Amino acid sequence: MKLELHGVTKNFLSAGTLQRALDGVTFASDFPHVLSLIGPSGGGKSTLLRILAGLSAPDAGEVRIDGALLPTAERYLREYRSRLGVVFQAYNLFPHMTALANVMLPLVEVHGVEEAEARERALQIMERLGLADHAGKHPLQLSGGQSQRVAIARALAPKPRLLLFDEPTSALDPEMTAEVLTLIDELRESHTPMILVTHEIGFARKIADRVAFLAEGRVLEEREAGEFFTDPRSEEARRFLTKVLAY
Repeated sequence: MKLELHGVTKNFLSAGTLQRALDGVTFASDFPHVLSLIGPSGGGKSTLLRILAGLSAPDAGEVRIDGALLPTAERYLREYRSRLGVVFQAYNLFPHMTALANVMLPLVEVHGVEEAEARERALQIMERLGLADHAGKHPLQLSGGQSQRVAIARALAPKPRLLLFDEPTSALDPEMTAEVLTLIDELRESHTPMILVTHEIGFARKIADRVAFLAEGRVLEEREAGEFFTDPRSEEARRFLTKVLAY
């Protein structure tokens, strides 16, 4: 998958002051499986991911995925978003619905799949992710790791062209973090391209094909992952890696 950004800028109004989250981001990345977005907190990673997910519009610039311009009109954005799978750090499951119903929901409501077929497809993906015994449970009856796996199952069920993960383990304890990271690692073998925002640097080093390093709203490096982690070019990246890998 090829991702291209040209002059992407995004501003937010905070306490009456204009804050620039992305500052003319320009880079291109061609990755077979996983592009990891890493960098210090507040660097613009999640903002960029929301733009790629079609959930936030840039104030300037353009985004192209496999050469196609990311749309800005809502009627085209709805179709674009329907072809993505997005997993957030907070799960975003509907508490009044069972795990199975949560996974079925986008199939029925967004993709128009008949309920019987949606149920079969949802059960198949839940079986694959080790969730078959939890299909009838509500989110409050699930552990954090189980809830995040349900969110991943929901994202996978429509067979998306691209998976986006925004800090999928930030709300989990170490054991559940390991569980979810193992699952994402296994998904790499499904050949669905993934863009992953993560603070789990060791995991990014293991799973990513390429890395984009963001700091202060700019992409300072975009490189093959092995090269980046062994010999970062920018001083900001060297400082960041020295700090995070020391723990």
